[in-house]
Amino acid sequence: MFLEGKRALVTGSTSGIGLAIARALKAEGADIVLNGFGDEAEIAKLREELGADYSGANLLDASEIEAMMNEIGAVDVLVNNAGMQHVSPVEDFPVDKWEAIIGLNLTAAFHTTRLAVPAMKEKGWGRIINTASAHSLTASPFKSAYNASKHGIAGFTKTIALELATSGVTANCISPGYVWTPLIEGQIPDTMAARGLSREEVINDVLLAKQPTKKFVQPEEVGALAVFLCREEAGNVTGANWSIDGGWTAE
Repeated sequence: MFLEGKRALVTGSTSGIGLAIARALKAEGADIVLNGFGDEAEIAKLREELGADYSGANLLDASEIEAMMNEIGAVDVLVNNAGMQHVSPVEDFPVDKWEAIIGLNLTAAFHTTRLAVPAMKEKGWGRIINTASAHSLTASPFKSAYNASKHGIAGFTKTIALELATSGVTANCISPGYVWTPLIEGQIPDTMAARGLSREEVINDVLLAKQPTKKFVQPEEVGALAVFLCREEAGNVTGANWSIDGGWTAE
């Protein structure tokens, strides 16, 4: 287990992609710090499962991020995964939703990164992994804030990779397409009813319309990629944007 003795903070890790990444890093020996919202009992179960610490810091508040980073201490692996989405035409896009999406998807990663980097540089080793999206490389209508935030996180990642290039610290993006999570699964019945489609039609013709493999990305696949980026063999992999999208951005 090559991450023994290493401490990893994964934001947005109480479910979905973040939880899969946390589990994958734990399997390689990392000490995990979970962050996110959810049912207290479920979070307690996850903490027990992973032997993890937990912070419920609201990442839209810079002061709460600073308090979290001070409380948990130095981290060797930082995974900026927390995110949110809203769909609306730009002329109707709620200003508060725009600010929240940019704040959580992009600005929060700036704050955690700036606070984690000094200790990583001092140790001469660190891994920064940002969960971007296929929408960091392409765009879809009615997702202006999400597209902007994910393009932004890709640019931010490249910048810090260059700044840290000689420090032993790498920075990379992972850009998934549609990932099979409870959130996605829960949307299927409503979409079936709204569009008069079968379950199979919703999956293939709506959700997976842009993924040539016609397969959802599995959270565990994202976790495995995150583990690779932490390996010593990936020490010269930095500033990259790793697509895991079933071929979506190949077109």
